[in-house]
Order: sequence, then C-alpha cells, then structure tokens
Amino acid sequence: MSDAQLIDSFGRVHNNLRISVTDRCNIRCFYCMPSEDVVFMDRAKLLTFEEIERVVRVGVSLGIDKLRLTGGEPLVRKDLHVLIRKLAAIDGIKDIGLTTNGVLLADQAKALRDAGLERLNISLDALNAEKFKQITRRDVFDSVITGVNAAREAGFRIKVNAVAVRGLTEDQVVPFGEFARETGAEVRFIEFMPLDADAAWQKDKVLFGSEILRMLEEGIRPLRALERTDTRAPANEFEFDDGVGRIGIIASVSQPFCMSCNRFRLTADGRLRNCLFSLEETDVRRLLREEGSDKDIAQAMLESIAAKKEGHEINTARFIQPDRPMYSIGG
Repeated sequence: MSDAQLIDSFGRVHNNLRISVTDRCNIRCFYCMPSEDVVFMDRAKLLTFEEIERVVRVGVSLGIDKLRLTGGEPLVRKDLHVLIRKLAAIDGIKDIGLTTNGVLLADQAKALRDAGLERLNISLDALNAEKFKQITRRDVFDSVITGVNAAREAGFRIKVNAVAVRGLTEDQVVPFGEFARETGAEVRFIEFMPLDADAAWQKDKVLFGSEILRMLEEGIRPLRALERTDTRAPANEFEFDDGVGRIGIIASVSQPFCMSCNRFRLTADGRLRNCLFSLEETDVRRLLREEGSDKDIAQAMLESIAAKKEGHEINTARFIQPDRPMYSIGG
C-alpha cells in the first residue's frame, strides 16, 4: 500500500468500492428504471473484467479492502464468477459482496460461491407475488424465491433489501419481520430515495425507518437496538427481544449518515462517483484505454474523493437529482 489514502476534506477515509458491472436488468422496478424502452450503454463502453481488476488493484494500494458488485442486475453479465475469482485473489481485499435481484441466482449460486463470494444482498421488495409484480413490473416472484433458497443452500450469508414506499409497501413490513424470524436472513428496509428514472420521487412517498420499527413492534414484538460493530455501515440494526430475527434500517432520507460514509462507486462504463447523488464523475475508462499509468488512475481516485461534498442534501432546497438513475449508477 502507498502512503496516499482516499481521505476527503471532511476526514472521511474511503475503503469501500462499489462496482457496477452492467446497467442492464431483467426487471423494471419503478424506483430505478423506466418500464419500457430503456436505452442501455453500448457494450463496448463497459469495462472488461481485466480493466475492473486493474482499477481494484490500484484502489487496494490506496486502502480499498472491501468491494460490492452491483448493476443493473450483475448476474446478467456473462461469466460473472470469473470476475469474482479474479477479485478474490487480489491481496488486500478482505470482503466481497454482491447485490442481486435473485432472478438468475438459482443457476449461478454454486459457481459464485465456489469463486470466493460469501455475501449476498438480495433485493426483494414484497413477499406477495402480486405486490412484487406491481413494483417490479415483471412476473418473476417465484424465480426470486427459488434463488433465495438456492443461495441459502449454497452457504451464503444473506441480507434481504426491501425499499419502503409510503402508500405501497406498508402491508409488507410485518410479513418481512416474520420472514426474518423464520429464515435467519437479516431484512433491511431502505427508505425510498430520489434516483428513479422517471424523476417522480417526492418526500411524502418515503416510508420512514421510525415508522417501520413501530409497525414491526406493534405487529410482532418489541425490538432492541444492536451495538454497531462498524460505525461506517449504512444500516442501524435491531433484533426482536427474544433474539429471533434481525432487522436493518437504512434511513438515507430521514436520518442521513453522510458523515460516516466510506463508499464510492465505479460505474459500468468506467466513471468514478464519490457519492451516489454526485453530479460530477471522473472518467477512468479513458485512462485505462489510452495508456494511462496506475499512478494516473490513483491520482484520479484521490482527486475524486478529495472533491466529495459534505452530504447529499436531499432534505434541502439545494438538492438536485442526478441525471443518472439508479440502474445506470450502480446500487
């Protein structure tokens, strides 16, 4: 590791890189993508596995030790297990996770596990097939449940992510609490964020974390807060008072955690973003493909992090929604 570190002007140290491997997806969640006629990136613009590996190796020299692969839906990228194996072999990488919608997971779970992947975040916004179809605009609920079961059988550590939307998902909160108790998977509720492709987000559509906790306690039993083992992690964690069932709350809107953020992103087309809501990007694909040195790539990372703002400003009049929706940035 070099002496340089990815530290911004507020003293936040960045060790966590989220890597989007594609903007393509096989479902169409309204909070992320248009329902039809989506224009995807030209495949030639996507970083190759070798280019991603090189960026990660440079990042490790600056202190990166944690990775998460995202999309779009990362499992639509052919031979993703090959990339997992490459990244898992890099000295200095301590943890690799992957976020998936689970549709293709049943067929790939074993290969991913064998390649060195240990953790999965599975996006599942409803436990009711009709409500799931309303959110995703695709009829694939059974495939996702099959994928979740296959991942459990393969030995993955699993967290289930559910986006919480007022007027839509309140009736799913208690069933998800029961799901956490029955399966042992941690269920994490994520407040609806302004990254939808249709730019229809409004704050009054956000189902707040505090409300979710109250619903779970009224519908199941009391919860107790757990001590945070990593103060930079985005979720506040709870368990039911009988010790059965773990719940996470990611209150990005009502309780922003920007000042403990240790994450930045590499988009599928090779842009660095120092915040999910950033309005600026740094082009590293050009460096990769025009004979830029590892030192040049490292400098681009350092400058991107140095320019990071204090917070996302969702709750202020200064907030501007990024041009890129979630599927194009990487979750």
